[in-house]
Amino acid sequence: MTEFPPDAPSLLRPAGPFSRWERMVAGRYLRSRRREGGVALIGVIAYVGIALAVAVLIIVMSVMNGFRAELLSRILGFNGHVFVTATSADGVDPAALAQRLARLPGVVQASPVIEGQVMAVGDGQVSGAIVRGVSRADLLATRLVADNISPGGLEGWGEGEFGGDRVLVGDRLAAALGLRSGDPITLISPSGAATAFGDAPQRKTYIVGGLFTVGMSEYDQTFLYMPIEQAELFFGREGAPDFIEIRIDEPDRAAEVKAQVASLAGPAASVSDWTERNAAFWGALKVERNVMRLILMMLVVIAAANIISGLIMLVKNKGRDIAILRTMGAGQGAILRIFFMAGAAVGVAGALTGLLIGVVFCTYIGPIQQAVEWLTGARVFASDVYYLSRIPARIDWAEVMLILGWSLGAAFLATLPPAWRASRLDPVEALRYE
Repeated sequence: MTEFPPDAPSLLRPAGPFSRWERMVAGRYLRSRRREGGVALIGVIAYVGIALAVAVLIIVMSVMNGFRAELLSRILGFNGHVFVTATSADGVDPAALAQRLARLPGVVQASPVIEGQVMAVGDGQVSGAIVRGVSRADLLATRLVADNISPGGLEGWGEGEFGGDRVLVGDRLAAALGLRSGDPITLISPSGAATAFGDAPQRKTYIVGGLFTVGMSEYDQTFLYMPIEQAELFFGREGAPDFIEIRIDEPDRAAEVKAQVASLAGPAASVSDWTERNAAFWGALKVERNVMRLILMMLVVIAAANIISGLIMLVKNKGRDIAILRTMGAGQGAILRIFFMAGAAVGVAGALTGLLIGVVFCTYIGPIQQAVEWLTGARVFASDVYYLSRIPARIDWAEVMLILGWSLGAAFLATLPPAWRASRLDPVEALRYE
């Protein structure tokens, strides 16, 4: 028979809710050995299950948050936020329009851009590529690219007659073509200068002035930068940029700025923003994130359900003790609270342990990735598949608190049915066969 503390309740000495003796009895039941009717093994399984479920939920959601943040920062750092398509044929002067757009509140840059697809030929290798023609000043203002150009890469780029013959090539594209700085690269465009027989294919050899790396494989293996004067000659679009790329100080205000841009550009111009250009991509990420959160939250509920089986066994094994407590004056509420605390302790410990594991894992995810790759000899995060060169992780503490609250709520709810069953136990029936 279990020994009870001296401040156990009696008919003459009532105790308040969650009093010291209730906590002591709950703790003693939780620590009791198997031969004393304890359920240590089931309690450990429930604890480990909740801890792992919470840790996995935090890690997965943090990685998805980091993935989205990294993609967003690189996409918005490489591309503009609002785009205006207008040509002189529509009665619009693109150069003058770009100057007017640059004076709008919140606009930090308005760049005429020429962009076209080409076939790039290197050291016996051929690859498709996209040429982006911009001015030297606009390239320097694009910090994501300008800050990640190989040393000396900008020397002579965009200078001299027609901007010179130097181009900047993404490092992955250069590796695929077997090129380094100073090597020649031949570009072939299906459309060039207009002739009497139509657009003539254009072929010209340039010098690789330098390499750039933005950390997103889709850009590093596809794009190359050319001075806009050379791009006009190469594609036969003198004075006719493909679009005007606008960068604003707060990308989240793209829709608001878009309305101002459309009003200034006039009805002949077509205006879009980054949310429209990437709507399908961001929509897919949002759906995937919500579905993954729901699935992993269900795993937390399943792990918390182990508490029910453990408490049911504990109630069954402690039936005699429950009857004695009831005869000593403990009410149904006291019995319910005792078993509730016994089960809730497992849930709280598991949730806090999972929180610690998840936060530590996300904090050191870079070294963990390197260690796993070193041990296995294989890449665990293929950059050509996932766009990024490393696993990102961004801890959203509001979401972490939501996960923690969900886990604790699931654990508390799981303890209520067996605790309520214990409180309804009839002491006469429990002691009849003792």
